[in-house]
Amino acid sequence: MTIETLVIWLVVGLIAGWLASAVVGGGYGIVGDIVIGVVGAFIGGWLFRALGVGAPGSGIVSTIIVAFVGACVLLLLLRALHRTRYRST
Repeated sequence: MTIETLVIWLVVGLIAGWLASAVVGGGYGIVGDIVIGVVGAFIGGWLFRALGVGAPGSGIVSTIIVAFVGACVLLLLLRALHRTRYRST
């Protein structure tokens, strides 16, 4: 992996994580948003393939949209797990 690829992953992760945090709510800071966005990219890619849906558009914008959808799903799952954990104790 080149430095350029790593920087692109970080930028896509940051944008997708920040957008998802703004839409879903909650925030984990810059590093947290990057992690949420990068993990969301994997979740979004898997989800789009599982549903048989093609990525909208092409290029970096398409990648950010897929990562954003995955990051939203991840944040909603984290929120559901967080509520469940505190309700049961």
